[in-house]
Amino acid sequence: MSTGHGIASELTPEEKALDISLRPRVLSDFIGQERIKEQLRIFIEAAKNRSEALDHVLLSGPPGLGKTTLANIISNELAVLIHQTSGPAIERQGDLAAILSNLQPADVLFIDEIHRLPRTVEEILYPAMEDFKIDIVIGKGPGARSVRLELPHFTLIGATTRVGLMSSPLLSRFGVSSRLDYYPLDEVVSIVRRASGILKVKVDEEGCLEIAKRSRGTPRVANRLLRRVRDFAEVKADSVVTGEVAIGAMSLFEVDEAGLDVVDRAILSTIIDKFSGGPVGLKTIAAAVGEEPDTIEDVYEPYLMQLGFMKRTPRGRVATPGGYRHLGREGQHRDEKSLF
Repeated sequence: MSTGHGIASELTPEEKALDISLRPRVLSDFIGQERIKEQLRIFIEAAKNRSEALDHVLLSGPPGLGKTTLANIISNELAVLIHQTSGPAIERQGDLAAILSNLQPADVLFIDEIHRLPRTVEEILYPAMEDFKIDIVIGKGPGARSVRLELPHFTLIGATTRVGLMSSPLLSRFGVSSRLDYYPLDEVVSIVRRASGILKVKVDEEGCLEIAKRSRGTPRVANRLLRRVRDFAEVKADSVVTGEVAIGAMSLFEVDEAGLDVVDRAILSTIIDKFSGGPVGLKTIAAAVGEEPDTIEDVYEPYLMQLGFMKRTPRGRVATPGGYRHLGREGQHRDEKSLF
């Protein structure tokens, strides 16, 4: 069961709708990921010049960094339709065949969580991506027959937080593969400033900075924190977000200076206090904090490891000296050699 209390947890439907309104729609409005943007700009322009469909694109990286936003931007820049689905939503080969057969020339098919496609479904993607053809079976038993359908040239954009779970045959069929990284502080400040303008929230530079510092280098988290601080400011501070107001709001929402929330700290304290700093298995941590193992691995661990507060070892998760210091447990850390 998920606690749902983390700032990095899944968005509610209302938050998703507001999050969509904050998303940039063209590459020039997208802040950060400069190398990836420049690559995409070249590939898009070349495809348009040749009047061809863009090559298949794989976008990877932790949640909330802009993979879905970039997929929509690509379709906007190409001036084509985008059809969106997700790996878990496509349960049978027929589901995917129906989607593929409805595509128009140069359309974009965006599959979020593509690593969760069932293997049987994935198999019909191979000829669709490579030869723009699919074979479907009509009927059952002795009377069943295979029919080959020609598909228009389309662009598949896959998004994943777990490249390691994707099969080699599927990975090899993507002509463009881009990994999104966490955003540096100055870019997150710019993202907060842009979002505050769209939401018509009065935020000074110190307020932007305090929100950005706690946003885990993630635009989705920055936008969520801005909305929470806006609510706090409307009730407590005449609707103006200053640095002091932002700090007060973060204290109330239990988001610390490093951007860790209650779930992050629960994970870290579980490893340190209940399991003597580790090593401890992922499922054991998940059971102790009341979160799903996949959520911990995809959403919380990457940031804790980026900060140097924990690490993965062959025997399990281990808290680092930095993790002990952050929770005020100096002097309790064991020598790493004693862990093995």
